[in-house]
Amino acid sequence: MAKYGPKASEKVEKAMHEMKEGKLRSSSGQKVTSRKQAVAIGLSEAREAGGKVPQPSGKKH
Repeated sequence: MAKYGPKASEKVEKAMHEMKEGKLRSSSGQKVTSRKQAVAIGLSEAREAGGKVPQPSGKKH
């Protein structure tokens, strides 16, 4: 099981909150409505900020 640091939890929580308020935007500028996409954005931000987040898994065949 993947281990996530506290920074990852904070970033995901912030992204979910913004999505629920309708303020979260994707990189293309469109409003995010998917829960999964909000989590992915939060994890990506945590990864960029140097948080303890496992690398995204590649495509599985």
